[in-house]
Parts: sequence; structure tokens; C-alpha cells
Amino acid sequence: MEKKVVVAVVCVAAVAGAVATAAVVKRKMKMDRRWAKAMEIVKEMQEKCGTPIGKLKQVADAMVVEMHAGLASEGGSKLKMLISYVDNLPTGDEKGLFYALDLGGTNFRVLRVQLGGKDGGLVNQEFTEVSIPPNLMIGTSDALFDYIAAELARFIAQEGQEFELPPGGRKGFSIDDAVGLDVVAELTKAMKRQGLDMRVSALVNDTVGTLAGGKYSYKDVAVAVILGTGSNAAYVESAQAIPKWHGDLPKSGEMVINMEWGNFRSSHLPLTEYDHAMDNESLNPGEQIFEKLISGMYLGEIVRRVLLKMAEEAAFFGDIVPPKLKTPFILRTPDMSAMHHDTSSDLILVEKKMKDILEIGNTSLQTRKVVVELCNIVATRGSRLAAAGILGILKKIGRDTVKDGDEQKTVIAMDGGLFEHYSEYSKCLENTLTELLGEEVSKNHLDRACQRWFRPWSCSACCLTFTVS
Repeated sequence: MEKKVVVAVVCVAAVAGAVATAAVVKRKMKMDRRWAKAMEIVKEMQEKCGTPIGKLKQVADAMVVEMHAGLASEGGSKLKMLISYVDNLPTGDEKGLFYALDLGGTNFRVLRVQLGGKDGGLVNQEFTEVSIPPNLMIGTSDALFDYIAAELARFIAQEGQEFELPPGGRKGFSIDDAVGLDVVAELTKAMKRQGLDMRVSALVNDTVGTLAGGKYSYKDVAVAVILGTGSNAAYVESAQAIPKWHGDLPKSGEMVINMEWGNFRSSHLPLTEYDHAMDNESLNPGEQIFEKLISGMYLGEIVRRVLLKMAEEAAFFGDIVPPKLKTPFILRTPDMSAMHHDTSSDLILVEKKMKDILEIGNTSLQTRKVVVELCNIVATRGSRLAAAGILGILKKIGRDTVKDGDEQKTVIAMDGGLFEHYSEYSKCLENTLTELLGEEVSKNHLDRACQRWFRPWSCSACCLTFTVS
């Protein structure tokens, strides 16, 4: 009888052990299935975001076609190809004291710059930023421009001895990024009411301003690209290549074109389900497709959407989908950049960002590596497409091929926080442009030259220089 009891106890223990083992195996199989599903989502994203050289050249060619269409007629293309009416850019010889005004949505900035010409370059600069009172935002244009002119007068009154007006010189003034009003006329009237003896010499947007600023320092600047929260490009076009231009051709024979390239779209663009969903839910569905693929406003949001799908369909962060992960645009591109640049062995910064922003704690190193890989996939696609866009411009103006018996240098003025601060993005862009041009020229090199220009809202602007020979 005692032996039977012992045998029964042993059998019960064996069954319990088997059940426990089965539970562990079942849990592991479940985790393995979840991980496999998550990796399937990542792999699909990587494939859909693929940008082989052949596809990039198709994008560049499509850009050229749209550029021609936009230059031919108003509304002829998704690319507006706006005539800037800037037909002369700085030569580098300019000397004197100049002011610039950047009109934003809720504030404006005034810049004072001393130019020393070819030998002196940018001698000195300083700026101030002023908030626009809310009541003036909805008031009359006279009240708004009187306020701006009064602040401008205050800034001018603070001119130090380090800013000198040369004998016989006069103060020039340029305005950046103003939309919707005849800003030149309104500001001119307001300055006269303030007793300011100044004239407005130029009205440009930030991209044309970058082109002009680059041209002052580098005579071979032909293209300017903004890669920041948004994206745009401007370039110098032959006036005869603008069919929609009516009137006398400028004496220079050239015209700066503001492309508004963010609105470019093509069947060759590698769009994913996340891009389509983000576009459909945006304030401007069907518009600014190129910008939504390459600019700082959207890169982090695309990563968030992929992570959300992984959380919902593969329980990537556990059985409960993290609530914060459902918040649109909670993952900003600067945070994505920080995670992408995390070089620590345990990816401690990625862990911190996931916890602080998305409230996802206790992530494994394996999980954090996947997050970094997603950042890389999205940033790589964006930067390579931006490079393809630049190639399209170079093709349009004939700067992508060898010219017989001639060494040709082309400088691309780059600006914007995305390009400046997201080094993995900017390095990939430069490498891709070298790759794209390498097959078509006998010698090619890209150098980055950074210099402070006339734009106080940007820490620096960079030039990509390549020589075609």
C-alpha cells in the first residue's frame, strides 16, 4: 500500500513538471511568433522603402519632367516653379550695412549685417527676435506694420560703432518669408511714418535667401535646398527656358525659380501604407507628398506609426498597447535622430527616449536595436530621395554631366535643422549624391563648407561642392 502511494506521488510530480514545461514552451512559442510577426513588419517596411539607384534615377527624371511642365504654364504641374523676379544674385563684392527682416507666424526677426566685399566677407552681424502681440495678429495691416517698423527703428537706434555705413552708402533692406500682402508697399509706408530713411531692396522666401546667401560666399552656387521642418528648393534658371514668362527678358538672362518642390509626387516614390495613412489624416491630403517623405516634420511620425502597428499586431511592447504610442506626432524627428545616433553598447539613450516620450519601460536591448533600425530605414529613404531631387535639378540645368574641355564646379547651398543636426541623414544624402553622379562624370567630389550667412534663424548654412571635369 505504501509503494502505491509513493508511485502516485511521483506520478503527480511528473505530471506537474510536464505541465510547467509545456507552459514555458507554449509561452516561448508565443513570444517567438510575436517576434517573427514584428520582424515581418520591419522587413516589409524595409522593402517598401527601398531606394536602389535605378529607382532614384527614375525619381530624378520625373522631377525634370515636372520642372519643365511647371515652367511651361501656371498649374501645369504639381511643382509650382514660381518666378521669384530675382534675376541678379550677390557677387561677393557687396559692401555696406544691410538689414533683413524675417516675418514668421507669431514673431519676426531683424538682422543687421556688415558686408566687407570680396576681401572682407561677412564682417559682423547681430539680430533680435520680437513677438507679435496677439491683438495685432487679427488687427489692421497698418497697425501690424507700424509695430514692425517701430521695432525696426528701435533696433536701428542700437547700431554700434562696429557697424559702419561707408561714405556715400545707403542702407538696404530685405524681407524674408512674407505671404499674402503687398508687404513691400505696406512696410515702406510704415517706415516712412516712423521717419526711417530706408528702402526695401528685396523680397524673398527662405530658400531664395539661402541661394543668395550662398552666392555671396561661393560664386558657383546654383542650387539651394532647405531640409528642416519642411523642405523646398530654388535654383538659377535660364530666362529663355521659362515659357510662362511674359515680358522682357532680364538683362542677366537668368531668373531664380522657387520650385516649391515639397509638392512633387511621382509613381516612382516608394510610398508605404504608413505614408498613405499619414497623408489621409493630414490637413492637406494629397499635397506635399515629397515633403512628407523627406522633411523633419514627418520622419518621426512615420517611425511611430510602424511601432504602433508592431505593438497592435505583434505585441512588440507586451500584451497592452502603450497608450502614448497612439498619439500622432508624439515622436518628433529630433528624438528619432537622437535614438538613431545612440552609439552606446546598451543603447541607453534609446531606452530613455522610449520611457520618457512613449512611457514604454523595461525594453530589451533586442527591442531597442529594432527601434534604431526603423529610424535608419526611414531616414535613409528620406535622405536618398532628397538626393534624387537634387540630381533632378542638376539634370535640368545641365550640371550633371561632363562638359568638353571645361572644368565645371557646382555648389549647392544647404540649410535647415534636419540637414544640420541629423548627421546620419546628411551623410547619407551626400554619399547618395556622390553615388548618383559617380556613374556620369569622370571625376567627382563632394565637400562640405559651412559658414555663417545672413540668416540669424539658422546657426549655419552648408555648401555641397562637386567638380565636374
